[in-house]
Amino acid sequence: MLANRKTKIVATIGPASESEEQLKKCVMAGMNVARLNFSHGEHSQHLKVIKSLHKISEQLKAPVAILQDLQGPKVRVGKIKDLRIEDGQEVIISDDAKAAGKNGIPIDVPDLHKLVQPGHAILIDDGLIELKTIKVVKNQIYCEVIHGGVVRERKGVNLPQTSLPINSMTGKDMADLKFGLDHGVDYVALSFVRNAKDIIALRKLIKKHNPTNPVRVVAKIEMAEAIEHLEEIVEVSDAVMVARGDLAVEVGQARLASLQKKIIMVCNQIGRPVITATQMLESMKENPRPTRAEITDVVNAVLDGSDALMLSAESASGKFPVDSIRTMHELIVEAEKEEDIYNKISLESKIQHIPEAISVSASLCALTLDAKVIVCLSTTGRTARLISRFRPKAHLLAATDEASALRSLELCWGVQTLPIVNFKMNDDMIREIEGLLLSNDLVKPGDQVVLTLGLPIQKGNKTNALRVFTIGNSAKKKKDKAPLRYQVFPF
Repeated sequence: MLANRKTKIVATIGPASESEEQLKKCVMAGMNVARLNFSHGEHSQHLKVIKSLHKISEQLKAPVAILQDLQGPKVRVGKIKDLRIEDGQEVIISDDAKAAGKNGIPIDVPDLHKLVQPGHAILIDDGLIELKTIKVVKNQIYCEVIHGGVVRERKGVNLPQTSLPINSMTGKDMADLKFGLDHGVDYVALSFVRNAKDIIALRKLIKKHNPTNPVRVVAKIEMAEAIEHLEEIVEVSDAVMVARGDLAVEVGQARLASLQKKIIMVCNQIGRPVITATQMLESMKENPRPTRAEITDVVNAVLDGSDALMLSAESASGKFPVDSIRTMHELIVEAEKEEDIYNKISLESKIQHIPEAISVSASLCALTLDAKVIVCLSTTGRTARLISRFRPKAHLLAATDEASALRSLELCWGVQTLPIVNFKMNDDMIREIEGLLLSNDLVKPGDQVVLTLGLPIQKGNKTNALRVFTIGNSAKKKKDKAPLRYQVFPF
């Protein structure tokens, strides 16, 4: 069943997957988080997807988190007909289409000529096309083509040697953010993060818009400057994305693999969910099977400690969006048979709060007692997030009556969720949990369960207690149909 998989799947939604029928298939294949890429599409399209996902989630009893990915201050090629340029050719780049000329390349960043210096590299389309600056005359940047190709409108442009004094949030991002917050997204991903200040500024905007239920922030690591400030960025973020496309162009492809491992390691140490993204199953845009290299890439990302893996064009515009999700699910499940990825418990970790102490204790209890399940009764899901950091092999189940908390936990390694009603008495609560665990085939009579909760229950206290109980022979299954992720082979 899908609940046996620990590492989560983020799937980008686009033309190939945005219909209600396709979205349902994506959820049934194993999608935990739907990424809406605001570099593309209109608000009306995104709203239709959000409404469809909420409907499908309710029907299947399968929470799906919605991740709004802001475009950010991406430098792009301006309005242009497809232009083929050859190695050794001279081309002009300018923020003025007339100055660029008929065979030049317009760029959508004003005053770029004031920032670029001779010798600086200009990379187009994730570095597939490489130019070298020769000279700057007025508002014209003369470049030599190092590696040619076809330049297309709206393709991304990277300037790894040029410092661009631009804000992390553009006017478009501000409008998109308001739309996302108005329609209940669960995560907002900030592109081209440079330092912790960028994340803090976004968090303030979110809190101002919705102070009672602030949306969580994902920092996309895709700039060389972000690597220099990595620890401080991770500390102030709710989650992190290893955005390998722009990162490889920024730092050079030879450094990408080691930096991916470093980012994942830092996130694991600090306790932040980390998404590994970009071209994980790229060939499945066109083919029903991945390459051997892609299979290895997915498995290694799991073994490195990723909380989630992301599909981009594979699920957004490829020919096999559902198959790519199903394939990723199968590869992850196989990778998770390796024992070394579990039980990362360290008694040397700094413990500052009671929930942190409870989370360490719960992980140790589950390991030493061979408990089958850890159940976290919670409102926000914080304790489940803390326990996730220790990678328990036992099923980690978060139970709450807060729908937004259930959705947000879909990004966290190993955390499965179930809705539960509020209880005033301990015995009622234990009976309900036993019924849920039995009906979803997570335990059998005689199995031990580790439970974290806030006592007294009727006061709704934060997590402050740990309890271990055994599933009794008289415990009864609930008669309700199991939620999607607890069904055997839902697809």
